[in-house]
Amino acid sequence: MQEQPNNPMHGVKLKDVLIYLVDEYGWEELGRRININCFKSNPTMNSSLKFLRKERWARNKVEALYLKSIGK
Repeated sequence: MQEQPNNPMHGVKLKDVLIYLVDEYGWEELGRRININCFKSNPTMNSSLKFLRKERWARNKVEALYLKSIGK
C-alpha cells in the first residue's frame, strides 16, 4: 500500500466524513451548505452514502466541506 502524504482524504472513510458533518452541522444545515436532495428530503445516512458513492461531484463537495471544517 502506497502512502499519499499530499492527499488529506487518504484513509478517511466516506461514512466517517458524513457522520462528522451531520454531528457538526445537522442535516438541515448540511442541506443548506451543500444543496443536494439527499440532505434535504428525508435524509438518512444510508441513502446519502449511496448517492455520494455514485455521484463524484457531490462527494467532492462533501469532502471539501469536511476539509474546511477540520481546518485542512
